Amino acid sequence: MKLNKLFSMFVILILAGTLVFADDHKKETAKKDIVETAVAAGSFNTLATALTEAGLIDALKGDGPFTVFAPTDEAFAKLPKGTLDNLLKDKDQLKKVLLYHVVSGNVGSSDVVKLNKAETLMGSNVMIKVDDGNVMINNSKVVKADIATSNGVIHVIDTVLIPEMKTAKKSY
Repeated sequence: MKLNKLFSMFVILILAGTLVFADDHKKETAKKDIVETAVAAGSFNTLATALTEAGLIDALKGDGPFTVFAPTDEAFAKLPKGTLDNLLKDKDQLKKVLLYHVVSGNVGSSDVVKLNKAETLMGSNVMIKVDDGNVMINNSKVVKADIATSNGVIHVIDTVLIPEMKTAKKSY
């Protein structure tokens, strides 16, 4: 009987240590800002390059809080051929596209699903809906939500959000 009790206490100690480690790991993750968290994930290399080219790295390392709908490298690969290259050449358009992925404030998934739109830092709204259990931001699906950072939250999306760009009317 003593052996069973000793074994039970040993299991409880292991479980308690695992829970403390898991909690410490969450705290460690939240110490990184949005940019550091995205870079550490390894699947946002294109986004990091675009943010650097647009001069937005320092802004997203700022106090925030920010909510970022972060497209993966695979999302950028789905863009029509030449789109990314053209954006990287046109810093103003690139900056607009990237700011269209950022909302002011810390908007977790429990809040996102209550919204039907959100104003981005670009000044235009993204449309939000829940479709078949999936949270959609415009035509992009949130594939991972609520990645906590020290200055906000990241929601991973599977498609780059492209804002409607107003073009000047030509006069003849």
